[in-house]
Amino acid sequence: MRLPFGRAAIAVALGVFAMSETTSAQTIDGPAVAWKFSTWGKARAFTVGVEAVAKLVKEKTGGKFDIAIHYDEALSKERETLDGIKLGTFQGAHFCNFHNPAKNPAWMVFALPFLPLGDWDVSQKVRSAMLKHPALVADMARWNAVPYMSALLPQSEFLGKGEPPTTFEGWKGKRVRAGGGLGDAMVILGAIRSTVPAGEVYAAMERSTIDAASFPFTSAHATYKLHEVSTWFTSNMSPGTSECAAIFNREALKALPPQYQKLLDDVLPEAYKTQIEAYKAIDAANIAMFKVKLKEIVYTAAERARFEKVAGQPVWDKWVKDNQGKFDARGVLDAIRSEIKKASGT
Repeated sequence: MRLPFGRAAIAVALGVFAMSETTSAQTIDGPAVAWKFSTWGKARAFTVGVEAVAKLVKEKTGGKFDIAIHYDEALSKERETLDGIKLGTFQGAHFCNFHNPAKNPAWMVFALPFLPLGDWDVSQKVRSAMLKHPALVADMARWNAVPYMSALLPQSEFLGKGEPPTTFEGWKGKRVRAGGGLGDAMVILGAIRSTVPAGEVYAAMERSTIDAASFPFTSAHATYKLHEVSTWFTSNMSPGTSECAAIFNREALKALPPQYQKLLDDVLPEAYKTQIEAYKAIDAANIAMFKVKLKEIVYTAAERARFEKVAGQPVWDKWVKDNQGKFDARGVLDAIRSEIKKASGT
């Protein structure tokens, strides 16, 4: 699955982390270090966070710490970055938990439906905390990797046509394109799951062979032009997300001088701010476009809680049951729910 977050946010994001002359001067001394970072696709909102990290560490070391980002699978196939990190082919990479669930089972907690991670601040705090959880760290350790930074994947939302599902019961009988745990949750709601490939969703919607499709909000929907064949969209259902993260090779990270290791930690707040601003810029433009043509569905807090209890909880429980023998799945689920409560102040 490619993550088509568009180029619209790049100019905005560059403005966010454009550095002043004083901060671009060398502030941290050290040896010359050249790292390679593997990702896929072009420069886009998804890559803005790690681009900010690379820019900041280079400027704050006077160019001595250089992280070169390689796009378009130049260093590794999208689904093989964990293997490349393990072999030390490159020092850093993006990876997504849904690429190879068996390679990172604890990370699949992020794919559970109806976890309340729709707020950007909450999402960033929760994901940052969970990247340090022992089970997730252990998953990466098997690949000689250390988790560094979440790409903060947006929550999914639905675009669809026909009768808008303005209530919990409105989903019954709807044919929906939704995968993984979200697909399981929609079946519980009475929907009929479809496995239409992403590139074929537009045609399926146009022919009315499916009624609705879920993608990361809002860039993917706009990229696939689903607003052209839809009549409504959900804006706060927040039915599910996933996790893609920047990871580093363990030996490469250990080999960095202490001041460079500290610098990587120090630039994270600014990099996360840049990442969020990029996503917000895309959403602002796309939501305005959607509202012109489509009916916006906004669920009440009570209805949203009902989704979580009826369609989320059973999938969570099954995930724990299926994985408890492999790792402390109950502990991981409890941890992410605890972090959500802490971050949201509930």
